[in-house]
Amino acid sequence: MRIALYARVSTSRQAQAQTIEQQLERLHAHIASQGEAVDEHAIFRAAGYRGASLSRPGLDQLRDRAALAEFARVVVTAPDRLARKYVHQVLLSEELQSHGCTVEFVERPMSQDPHDQLLLQIRGAVAEYERTLICDRMRRGRLTHLRAGQLLPWSRAPLGYRLDPEHPRDPACLQLDPAAAAVVHEMFAWYLEPGATVHSIALRLTRAGLPTPMGKSRWNVASVRGILKNPAYTGTAYGNRTRIVPATQRKSALLPVGPGVSYRYRPREEWISVPVPALISLALFDRVQE
Repeated sequence: MRIALYARVSTSRQAQAQTIEQQLERLHAHIASQGEAVDEHAIFRAAGYRGASLSRPGLDQLRDRAALAEFARVVVTAPDRLARKYVHQVLLSEELQSHGCTVEFVERPMSQDPHDQLLLQIRGAVAEYERTLICDRMRRGRLTHLRAGQLLPWSRAPLGYRLDPEHPRDPACLQLDPAAAAVVHEMFAWYLEPGATVHSIALRLTRAGLPTPMGKSRWNVASVRGILKNPAYTGTAYGNRTRIVPATQRKSALLPVGPGVSYRYRPREEWISVPVPALISLALFDRVQE
């Protein structure tokens, strides 16, 4: 029988902790107990992808190959590894079954019995509720730490700062990067020169061979504008600045919609300030903003 295995973890930290390999070990043991084996090319992984989304490369590959009738059975440890939302579980299960491929859960085996199907629905609803509850608790916890000045509002430091590897989100451990800080100073000074534009600064940085904050060789206008408008350089970083809203339009008719969400700024009174080391004076920052 043609068998495929699917395993998923939500975060890169879980992936580093070998939890995907632990799932696969359980799946291999289950298949071996039935006297069968699985080809390496029939093993699909999704490391660092949320179960609430269907946009997962490993899952897409599994669905594409199942559509070609390559598999008769897909084995997963539990329903929430396949998808967190019950509606997604049903969609994937029915899609795979329509291609002659049954879905088997090792830890929570299910049949077509109405009682088992009802139990699957209940478990799916509970998993979705737990996911929503965890997300809300994490959001409220972040806000509490932000208000207490114990959490940086970004996980990647802006150009000119250096995070502590041991405490990357602790404001007390944030340090200045002297070389990068000098580049930031130059950018603010250049913008005040007669005839200077954001585009001219991007060209100047590229020609000088200075790397971008992402380590690339070519600077673009958006990167320069983001640095010149970042209030953190005056000594105050802000958290809770944006909120997620449904996307109303795409950039181009030729481009995909993407995740279907966009970001909007919250009212200024909802921003949470976090003290950080200052790189430039408030007077210089205000002149550049003008």
